[in-house]
Amino acid sequence: MLAIRLDPEIENRLAVLAERTGRTKTFYAREAILEHLEDLEDIYMAKKVLAEGGRTYSLQEIKDELGV
Repeated sequence: MLAIRLDPEIENRLAVLAERTGRTKTFYAREAILEHLEDLEDIYMAKKVLAEGGRTYSLQEIKDELGV
């Protein structure tokens, strides 16, 4: 279970969307989280690798590796 606090404006927008579409606010909150979770994971993993001095690759190296 997760409880979040939203600004009243966002809460209202979410409520209106849910009412107009017949979906629940929970449905849209879940959709928003799932939509952005993978991107957030990628960002934090990249920051960690860069902070630890991990190897970086140029775009050309990646293209060569993938044969593109």
